[in-house]
Amino acid sequence: MALTTSYRPADTTPPLWEETVGALLVRRAAEHPDRFALVGTRHGDGTEVRLTYAELLDEARRVAAALARLVEPGEPVALWAPNVVEWPVIEYGAALAGVVLVALNPVLRRRELEYALDHSRATVLLHADRSRDHDMAAIARDLPGVTAISLAETARWKADAADDAVVAAEPADPSAPVMLQYTSGTTGNPKGVLLCHRSLVNVAQLTMHVTRAAPGAACVNPLPMFHTAACVIGTLGPLCLAGTEVLVEQFAPGPVLALIHREAASVLFYVPAVLGALLEAQRAADRPAPRLTTAMGGAATVSPTMIQAAEDVFGASVINLFGQTELAPVLTATRPDDARTDQLETVGRPLPHVEVKVVDPVDGEVVPLGEPGEICARGYQQMLRYLHDPEATAATVDADGFLHTGDLGALDDRGHLRLTGRLKELIIRKGENIAPPEIENVVVSHAAVVGAAVLGLPDDRSGEIVAAVLRVREERSGLRDELVAHCRERLSPHKIPSRWFVVEDFPLTPTQKVQKFRLAELATSGELRELT
Repeated sequence: MALTTSYRPADTTPPLWEETVGALLVRRAAEHPDRFALVGTRHGDGTEVRLTYAELLDEARRVAAALARLVEPGEPVALWAPNVVEWPVIEYGAALAGVVLVALNPVLRRRELEYALDHSRATVLLHADRSRDHDMAAIARDLPGVTAISLAETARWKADAADDAVVAAEPADPSAPVMLQYTSGTTGNPKGVLLCHRSLVNVAQLTMHVTRAAPGAACVNPLPMFHTAACVIGTLGPLCLAGTEVLVEQFAPGPVLALIHREAASVLFYVPAVLGALLEAQRAADRPAPRLTTAMGGAATVSPTMIQAAEDVFGASVINLFGQTELAPVLTATRPDDARTDQLETVGRPLPHVEVKVVDPVDGEVVPLGEPGEICARGYQQMLRYLHDPEATAATVDADGFLHTGDLGALDDRGHLRLTGRLKELIIRKGENIAPPEIENVVVSHAAVVGAAVLGLPDDRSGEIVAAVLRVREERSGLRDELVAHCRERLSPHKIPSRWFVVEDFPLTPTQKVQKFRLAELATSGELRELT
């Protein structure tokens, strides 16, 4: 049925699954006990681990029993680790125990980690000892008021058999909270997005359904597990297919191409930076490209050129997903049978069981078809709330229950969504949401800086890079290196600006707000002086 306004009612087929994350794992283990569920590397020694569904369920139940000795159901438990096999095992164990898993970026520095632990009120931290050159153990062992448990200790920690009482008490309510995800906001401090079982299970199963991923597929997941893209789509997606999650600890294009070959994988989860690197590596490779059935991802604009190249090289149907953490995280997806222009130029149609409307950002009224406005959604995907922040929750979810995404787009009469921009000033670098105010606060704490405006600049590989435009007390040799060192001590590596510019004065609006769009124009056109 053709739409007449920029409101698309929910498609109520196929049905929602009314089960928890743990119940879905139990069901799959009963149906396919000997099928491989998870392939990954163990924390510390990098040993490859291959778990069947029966083995994965046993491991998860042991984790659940261990967690039940530490916290009560409904309480938070933080996980701070890279993409090791323990990550999804703990994700399932936490779900079985009825605790809320707090997913933390392994590159967080001490200040950022302490903020997340304090805000979430997590008193238990499961942590890796190291991620690349980041000594996580040294930070974790010195945290006040927190029980820090290294993943190196979890074999002993969960050595006891699964506790029957814990298993029997497995949560049955799909509306119960299961995960807390931190996402950057315009206020600088990350917001805690509280998500429930129903959101995670159904976003995963319906994304797999509409993209026609093959049942039983081996699915390569190189995305960071602390993101919903990886721990929901990349982990629960294969579970919904009764397939295999092939978890990549550290992305490198050559080894991932070899892994796709070795595992006969048919599904790849990507962000544009990953897909672009794989295409570049394959062009230089001697071996023929692996053949994929589906490549699904998003997190930034996926260019038509990249989509076409991936289809030509890998033979895959390239799916463009759109959403955000508050939507767990998928709202729309292109379909394999969409018209070519829709696959290349839109982010597809909404998933089933969700209403979408596009409204005027000023008055909140639904705009005419084809006219840009703010994208809003109402359905099972949306977060329960921002943790400890009723004001932010009320500002994001309106009185009618629609979640306002802060993204701009336009609907056509068939319900296809075309993105046109962002209301928010978030920078999206390689799929990472980065809030400028947090970086600005750090930069202006340097003695040489009078004022700072941080913004995103377009980049072919990363989607966007972080740039800082400064007013300084004096410009001197070596200032750029000083600023980078200053930020490195206080910020995660992905937040440190890649380019630094100086201006005499910022362009301002009549209300004295910095015109960041104008600064981006000047930087892109080469009209700003750059520190080297």
